[in-house]
Amino acid sequence: MNKIKKIPMRMCVVTKEKFPKKELIRIVKTEEGVIADPTGKVNGHGAYLKKDLAVFEKAKQTKILDKILETEVPDELYEELKTL
Repeated sequence: MNKIKKIPMRMCVVTKEKFPKKELIRIVKTEEGVIADPTGKVNGHGAYLKKDLAVFEKAKQTKILDKILETEVPDELYEELKTL
């Protein structure tokens, strides 16, 4: 009997939809500042965004990451997300 591997699900903070972790990008608040974490392994308070330009734009407009991470997210991070 094969055991089915559980796929870790996470919620996009913009769309409120649940997706497998691989379909999302993690944004982490570290002591150095706010960074994108493609590995999902960086220590720190994190939030997930769907890998979608429209979602990145909406996150920037609504400043949802600022609220969730309780810090100001630099515009450079949003630009970096578009290249990932």
